[in-house]
Amino acid sequence: MSPVARALRHNADRLAVALLAGVAGVAGSYAVAGLTPAFVAGPIAGLMARITPGAVVAFAIVVLGDLGHQLNLLGAVAIAVAGLGGAGAVGTAVGDRSALPLAGAVVAAAVASVLAFAVTFAAVPSVVAGLAVGAVLGAAELLSTTPVAGFSERRRRVVGGTASAIGLGAAGVLLGSRAGASSDTADTASVGNGVGFDTPVNAMLAEAESTSLAVAGLEPLVSTQFYNVDINATDPAIDADEWTLSVTGDVEQEVEYTYDDIRGMDAENRFVSLRCVGEGLNGRKMDNAAWTGVALSELVEPAGVPDNCCVMLRAEDGFFEEFPLSALQDDGFLAFGMNGEPLPRSHGYPARALIPGHWGEINVKWLTEIEILDEPMDGYWEQRGWHGTGPVNTVAKLHVDNRLEDGRIEVAGHAYAGTRGIERVEVSTDGGETWNDATLSAELPGDDVWRQWVYRYDPPAESHEVVVRATDGTGELQPRERKEAFPSGATGWVSKRISP
Repeated sequence: MSPVARALRHNADRLAVALLAGVAGVAGSYAVAGLTPAFVAGPIAGLMARITPGAVVAFAIVVLGDLGHQLNLLGAVAIAVAGLGGAGAVGTAVGDRSALPLAGAVVAAAVASVLAFAVTFAAVPSVVAGLAVGAVLGAAELLSTTPVAGFSERRRRVVGGTASAIGLGAAGVLLGSRAGASSDTADTASVGNGVGFDTPVNAMLAEAESTSLAVAGLEPLVSTQFYNVDINATDPAIDADEWTLSVTGDVEQEVEYTYDDIRGMDAENRFVSLRCVGEGLNGRKMDNAAWTGVALSELVEPAGVPDNCCVMLRAEDGFFEEFPLSALQDDGFLAFGMNGEPLPRSHGYPARALIPGHWGEINVKWLTEIEILDEPMDGYWEQRGWHGTGPVNTVAKLHVDNRLEDGRIEVAGHAYAGTRGIERVEVSTDGGETWNDATLSAELPGDDVWRQWVYRYDPPAESHEVVVRATDGTGELQPRERKEAFPSGATGWVSKRISP
């Protein structure tokens, strides 16, 4: 082999080991931090989302959906691997020039720790990431100097790096998954084990269960899996004992509340439904829960608020949204409980806003500041071209079509119109030529709650188009014309072709 080829192979081997060390470093960070901002790829994913052009973000939301979010995180992981792998490359270069066997591993660990800390400002996950990088380089170096029959030094180095990276990576993923699961405070499907507010919520949940229509495959009136949409790949991990909520801006005096302050107030329980402005017309990002909290007006009024136009809600994760102050004062809600449990971290622990009748983006999670404005400002998504601050659009969704034993077909779904309520759902089995009333679930108590609907019919012999539409509580029919989610939320009648 020529000297040039030998040098290229030598460098390729060391680059491979360095990248394997980068993989181990990312896994080490994940093992300690889980999917929190302390995970080295988390802040990178957040930055990528913020600098991506609005048109690209809109395409990812409307076309790719959750896949776009996952690709963003995957890209951030790749960048983190490359960065920590660079630290590994520095270590291998130092090791090649040092007489000390593990000098390169020590240098790589130190450089990787500094890089990870510069991204996350989290000491322990950064040190663990650095140690994982150093461990891979150390294992590769030690094995390369240990004679093994049939294995050259080059092969021993690569095998040692690969084996250690696989082991550390697998352990990191396992531990990180457990850390992420244990860091959440509740499962949205769980009921009635909270402290201080479980008894009344249990009664509400029992009512919702008894009210839900008996339709196979139809989600009940209290969602078992509540959708999540966030601007970051990782959720803030907030200590309730250190959390505060401040009322600022154009007020007579700024006020601040602690978690104990909020929990010490007279709490109430509400059913509130949320719908994502970016979901497709017949999408699944619309859900309902029983929430526990206090009226936002009780928190704002002590600050002395003039008759202003708007309010900006700001969150721990950097998210912010603006909307009319009247919407907050009318019936805005600060929730600290969900379905009889403390609010899950993924849904805004320790507290989030619920603004009845408005798109999900206005219901800010991890709320830390209520800023009163004397003139309008664009919120996070409005800066990116969306117009989701207004009232939610009326929709009837068609999610279930069952064949019954008696030969009939059963179609069902949910209908929602925000605070306007649902008065009627109609179903057509001939493409919109004729219409029949569907059966609606009884109304749950609350001003912003969805309803289930179901319709059963004798099918024709051939395939046919089923169309569904809703009428809101004001008597206004859901618009027929279909429009995409961007920029103001999807509209139109939902249809589906069904074969008997």
